[in-house]
Amino acid sequence: MGKKKQDESGASAKVKGTSKDVKKEKLSVSAMLASMDQKPDKTKKGVSSFSTTAVKPKAKGPKVSSYTDGIDLPPSDEEEDEYASEEEQTQSNRHQRQDLRPLDTSISGKEMKKREKKEMLAAQAAEHAKQEALKDDHDAFTVVIGSRASALDGDDEADANVKDITIDNFSVSARGKELLKNASLKISHGKRYGLVGPNGMGKSTLLKLLAWRKIPVPKNIDVLLVEQEVVGDDRTALQAVVSANEELLSLREEVAVLLNSSSGNGREDENDLNGDDSGERLAELYEKLQILGSDAAEAQASKILAGLGFTKQMQGRPTRSFSGGWRMRISLARALFVQPTLLLLDEPTNHLDLRAVLWLEEYLFRWKKTLVVVSHDRDFLNTVCTDIIHLHDFKLQFYRGNFDDFESGYEQRRKEMNKKFEIYEKQVKAAKRSGNRVQQEKVKDRAKFAAAKEATKSKGKGKVDEDEPIAEAPKKWRDYSVEFHFPEPTELTPPLLQIINVSFSYPNREDFRLSDVDLGIDMGTRVAIVGPNGAGKSTLLNLIAGDLVPTEGEVRRSQKLRIGRYSQHFVDLLTMEETPVQYLLRLHPDQEGLSKQEAVRAKLGKFGLPSHNHLTPIAKLSGGQKARVVFTSISMSRPHILLLDEPTNHLDMQSIDALADALDEFSGGVVLVSHDSRLISCVCEDEEKSQIWVVDNGTVNTFPGTFEDYKDELQREIRAEVDD
Repeated sequence: MGKKKQDESGASAKVKGTSKDVKKEKLSVSAMLASMDQKPDKTKKGVSSFSTTAVKPKAKGPKVSSYTDGIDLPPSDEEEDEYASEEEQTQSNRHQRQDLRPLDTSISGKEMKKREKKEMLAAQAAEHAKQEALKDDHDAFTVVIGSRASALDGDDEADANVKDITIDNFSVSARGKELLKNASLKISHGKRYGLVGPNGMGKSTLLKLLAWRKIPVPKNIDVLLVEQEVVGDDRTALQAVVSANEELLSLREEVAVLLNSSSGNGREDENDLNGDDSGERLAELYEKLQILGSDAAEAQASKILAGLGFTKQMQGRPTRSFSGGWRMRISLARALFVQPTLLLLDEPTNHLDLRAVLWLEEYLFRWKKTLVVVSHDRDFLNTVCTDIIHLHDFKLQFYRGNFDDFESGYEQRRKEMNKKFEIYEKQVKAAKRSGNRVQQEKVKDRAKFAAAKEATKSKGKGKVDEDEPIAEAPKKWRDYSVEFHFPEPTELTPPLLQIINVSFSYPNREDFRLSDVDLGIDMGTRVAIVGPNGAGKSTLLNLIAGDLVPTEGEVRRSQKLRIGRYSQHFVDLLTMEETPVQYLLRLHPDQEGLSKQEAVRAKLGKFGLPSHNHLTPIAKLSGGQKARVVFTSISMSRPHILLLDEPTNHLDMQSIDALADALDEFSGGVVLVSHDSRLISCVCEDEEKSQIWVVDNGTVNTFPGTFEDYKDELQREIRAEVDD
């Protein structure tokens, strides 16, 4: 009996411990999800917004997956900016609970100083590891042009007037993984290229290699890749943008030195001697400043910052007061202000709200120099691009026109290639049946000769390159496809969810409040939440999900309502040491079929996660692959309502299309926050079931029209701003 009681007691303690752990986990999830809608006030240490390597620096070298399996992109700015305040609120609650413990109350000032020093050293070590990782990246890639490796600094004999970049027959590999094979690249001055293709195939790598000049670029072409957030310091956002023009800054400083020296010089004879020289130099400097547009520099920088969402007050704040996402916007503004000969942008819209995306579209549409942009946003590519570069099957395929033109050309090329392959395959099979090996070789040789002839014709007349790859026989066109699916939810009696006269404010945040929100969601409802970053979109989602409790009013939910929630922080909360299969089986143990593991793997496959990643630790997956695990989990929970906060940030074009199709077929409710106007258009296509909720100035109002009407209204305002 004694033993039995002891076991029961142990079991009870274990259950309590488990309960406690779960409670802690819930607190962490709530803290992460209940993002604050705050324009950034405080710098978040150790946060970078470009890549996984930057966000989670480690003492080891850079992970291969960072560049070979897809670049991890940062969370949306709204989530980043809001997270700090919510984290402060959560930390405050934790400290209140900790104050009750005698251990914490007995901590001396000396001990606190030791802890602070330890944290500071850890942060410095992390920053050092990040810098080392960035250095190592250069050595991770091998570029071979023909039979020779590329020079780091480009072609020494480049003509000073050359503004085009042309490289034939080059290959790229990353730590042994082949990304491009016998590819050709031609970037013509003044064109705006969209670089597209599935995640993890080398798009971001190609931009990096151009910026590093491992792919040779003529020395007279200045190249700028917007890669990292601006360093946080005491400079204002406006000063940080203007200072990007180093020549302008240097000339202004020299003028100031000359003026100070002449006014502070008390010796008349020396003034007479040097006055003419300094006067001539000042005249020369003023002329150069006039050519550079010095008088209008601040106005131009302010205009760019305003387009990217910075108010006048924000432009005057020091850069250290901004979060990583907003500092990425400053980096983008610096690039637009400097106007390099070749501008390289990698997913620039991920840091922006809808209005800022539309402004950037309009601004880049008028870009006079050369642009190469990687983006998953169809509407953005349609507006901005004059040409499309498609990374497919280790080659770079070029298409004239915007993304819609590319899709037409791609489909035509796919049909032609598959037709050639079918003819070739029939001829090979016929030769095999005859048993004549000579005939089989003739078929292959004819096919290779035809391919070589076509390649020569497409290149035009000229010298034959000795490094030209040997022509290959026709291959079947390899398509990349992915399918998303959310199961049909069980019927519930309406209303599913009601928000009744809800108001909400955060403690110690007098500048933020949502007031008198009165809305509802039912089966089939389609809602797009729009508004500037920091206005309250994520807070509204958190109120709907139940992660935040209203200050006033109430949120009523159907008793059996299941909500599927996607946000950037969900990706961060995955259990990193588990594999996707282990993670999903732990959350959803009731699986049908003979093998539960195979059932889960089938679901992961449908959401586009490659089979070899099913049993890989989640920590080693790219951002896009982690997003697929989250979507699979949401699907397995069989939700009635989907709450999606910037779901496209980690997804490639095919996956976004698959998501749009899945949402179209889903009979439950959908509430969406996104900067991707095409996804919003697809979700809100049915005008009778769709609503546009505009969050701004502390209120949530339903827009009296369709999303296209709302978008047109924004575009009219933006064109007027850019024309001004």
